[in-house]
Amino acid sequence: MLRKLEQKDVPYMMEWMQDPEVTCNFRANFGAMTEKDVIEFVNNSFTDENKNFAIVDEHDEYMGTISLKHISDTDKNAEYAIVTRRKAHGTGMAYDATKEIIKYAFEELGLHRVYLNVLEENERANRFYEKAGFTYEGKFKDHLFLDNTYKNLNWYGICK
Repeated sequence: MLRKLEQKDVPYMMEWMQDPEVTCNFRANFGAMTEKDVIEFVNNSFTDENKNFAIVDEHDEYMGTISLKHISDTDKNAEYAIVTRRKAHGTGMAYDATKEIIKYAFEELGLHRVYLNVLEENERANRFYEKAGFTYEGKFKDHLFLDNTYKNLNWYGICK
C-alpha cells in the first residue's frame, strides 16, 4: 500500500540509509544524511515535479520509498525509483508498490512513459524491473565512475 511520506517514517528511512547492504548499489551517499536532511526531504516529498510515496505494511509501518521523479507534463513521462528496508526484502511489497505507482502514473497523472536506470551489475534489481513489466531499452557504457572504475547503466521503460 502507498501513502504520502510522514514524519513518523523518518527513523525507518534513516535505518535503510545507514544499511550498507541496502545502499551498496546507489550513487548517492545516503549514509551522510542527517535526521534533519530526511525531515526536510519528507516535508518536500510531494510536488508537481516529484511524488515520493511511503510503501507501508498492513499496520502502516514504513517499509520503503517509491517515487516518480522529474515528472514532465510536456513529455508525459517520469523517472521511477524505489528503495526498501531490508525487512521488506523478499515480501513482494516492492512488486506490489511498483504496480500501484505505475497505475497511478498512467491513470492519475496521465503519463505515457515511466523510465529508470540501474547499474548493470545489480542483477537482482535488473531481474526485478523486468519481472515488474519494464522493458530493457539499452546500455550506457562506462557512464558512471564509482569505486575507481567505470560502470555501465541499464535503462528500462514502460509505456501506457
